[in-house]
Amino acid sequence: MNKRYWSGRICGLVPYTPGEQPKDRQFIKLNTNENPYPPSPRVTGAVAAAAGADLRRYPDPEGAPLLAALSRACGLPQDHIFAGNGSDEVLSFAFQAFFDAGSTIVFPDITYSFYPVYANLFGIRCRRVPLNPDFTLPVEAFCGGNDGVVIANPNAPTGMAVGLDALRAILEANPHAVVIVDEAYVDFGAQSALPLVGAYPNLLVVQTMSKSRALAGLRVGFAFGQPELIAALRCVKDSINSYTLDRLAIAGAVAALEDGDYFDLRRRQVMDTRERAAERLRELGFTVLPSQANFLFASHPAVPARDLFAGLRAAGILVRYFAQPRIDSFLRITVGTDGEMDALCRALESLLGQRS
Repeated sequence: MNKRYWSGRICGLVPYTPGEQPKDRQFIKLNTNENPYPPSPRVTGAVAAAAGADLRRYPDPEGAPLLAALSRACGLPQDHIFAGNGSDEVLSFAFQAFFDAGSTIVFPDITYSFYPVYANLFGIRCRRVPLNPDFTLPVEAFCGGNDGVVIANPNAPTGMAVGLDALRAILEANPHAVVIVDEAYVDFGAQSALPLVGAYPNLLVVQTMSKSRALAGLRVGFAFGQPELIAALRCVKDSINSYTLDRLAIAGAVAALEDGDYFDLRRRQVMDTRERAAERLRELGFTVLPSQANFLFASHPAVPARDLFAGLRAAGILVRYFAQPRIDSFLRITVGTDGEMDALCRALESLLGQRS
């Protein structure tokens, strides 16, 4: 492709590759960590009600109704909360707000692959810290000697999480650098760092409604931190696009937060299915990492993950395969319904039987 009109900044950029969204046939989709259940009925009602004549008006630039609902839900003042168009956008604003071009940030060598994309886009140096052989986080390696820290907790694609003591150690060792804790999957069993926000001015916690609230299609994310950090995010937002959240997204997100019973029911279903599916995979001979997310990371000692990935796709089941060092023997499997996970296990049993 001719890139003669491209800026020098992006000519060598390798963009993020999202999970496959097939259009040619029907699949059991276990590849993009979407919630297998629909959003709360209150959400669809609120979105329908918002889809009226007021769509001709710009939405509230701050998303004030959503900030108020988030404040009620988490117990933090509204000046400690920022809302944006999905957590990916919030993260991109954070990279611009807190890390200068030429500075060095650290994150694990195995983690969400958008982090190095953002770093390269904004001219930030990144140092990738190898996870331990068992994929746990080497906490000491994140304690000092950097200009910023980014940690997904639970991590992606491993699904493994660290506790608050580890996060406290990292925060206290980096008092002059912002520590971003990306909690996209925290609602599926991990400890949130939200209780630490009041004590650590260098902590930014980023969350999303895409996973546990089943709102990936509305694109709603948010961040929690002390007012100095939130003001920096707003500065970046208002320098790019003041209206990041539309009326429908705000209405749907507020309704989702207000239906706590539905939220608890659905996330518990996902967690219960995750444990049953993990046990079944182990019975089939897989090594399955302990997950506190809505996906499983599994490896079979006898059959290459690439072959299983291709075999499952041929059988109409999509999972995620990462052809990169240390994890190219693993599949990342989104937790679906009980029926979908049963179909996955039957397909894997058939593929393993054919191989043997």
